[in-house]
Amino acid sequence: MPRIQRIEDPDALPALKPLKEGYIQQATAPLDGMWLTGFVPMASHFGFYESDELVGYCCVNDDGYLLQFYCDPNSACDPVEVFASLFQNADQPAGKLAGVFVSTAEPNVLTLCMDRFPRFEVNALMYQRHSSALEEPLDSTPTLLPMEPDQLLAAVEIAVQSIGAPDVWLRGYYASLIQLGELFGAWKDDRLIALGESRGYDDYQIGCADLGVLVSRDERGKGHATQVLLQLARYNEARGLTSICSTERNNIAAQKAIARAGFKPVHRIVQFHA
Repeated sequence: MPRIQRIEDPDALPALKPLKEGYIQQATAPLDGMWLTGFVPMASHFGFYESDELVGYCCVNDDGYLLQFYCDPNSACDPVEVFASLFQNADQPAGKLAGVFVSTAEPNVLTLCMDRFPRFEVNALMYQRHSSALEEPLDSTPTLLPMEPDQLLAAVEIAVQSIGAPDVWLRGYYASLIQLGELFGAWKDDRLIALGESRGYDDYQIGCADLGVLVSRDERGKGHATQVLLQLARYNEARGLTSICSTERNNIAAQKAIARAGFKPVHRIVQFHA
């Protein structure tokens, strides 16, 4: 049985990179970008060690949910044994776990969860779009333009009013996207009416971009979300990237807008309860 030990600084541990790559490679479809680049970096990382060799790892968020789990298939690390120990022993370094979030594109972890937990629910739908998808013609929605640093406050303001996200977090998040050239705005009469995100990835997942859209409250119901997604998808197709996106299971309006833009809900993010 490998020793489980907290990894204090995942970014400074070279041995973790090939395991992260292996985790991505075992997936059967692109994984959700917000989970990969947003939630996972904020989670606590724990390594599985045989002697002093790192042979696997897991990530656990502040609510005690497992977000990633991987064992090197070329090692003696038994994923069934390690997975069971994480939930059977509340005294292990990761503490008492509440459950697992896993994509249906991760069959290895999904199988472990199905064998162990009787309770689960769909958390989100994961969509993927191909360049051959049918689409609606672009309407009068303004052309998306890259957001500039001096437009940060306008982006934060529309997001606070539309979704109620924390101002401080939004400032940092949008500033990073603007710096990377991944945040776009649609303007009408010098007023920002919609934001579009096209988030790239690090070295672990390439060839695709994760889309996000936000429309101001007074402009909803006019088809802007669909048109923003179409513009972002065309932008990515021109760069040879596959566009993906996701939305919550109960967000019917978003699901309709995404479907009209030619996206198909090929996978789910499932929440298992311990």
